[in-house]
Amino acid sequence: MATMTLVNIRMDNDLKRDMEETCHELGMTMTTAFTIFARKMTRERRIPFDVAVDPFYSKSNMDHLRRVKADADAGINMAFHELIDV
Repeated sequence: MATMTLVNIRMDNDLKRDMEETCHELGMTMTTAFTIFARKMTRERRIPFDVAVDPFYSKSNMDHLRRVKADADAGINMAFHELIDV
């Protein structure tokens, strides 16, 4: 077995909580996620994803989507929409 080392990473508390939740949904720990990232980065000698700003994930849009989902879950502010043939 390879010798293991401890790596400390600082991040925002909310980001850590959200990452832990996402990792849990994927059936892995944060350690596993970071190890996957490190192995892929080392193998490919690059950051293994695009680094760009996607406006869909802006704070204001994500807040809006959370409010809409909460309303939908509560069955309020629902509007009826019919499909439109184009």
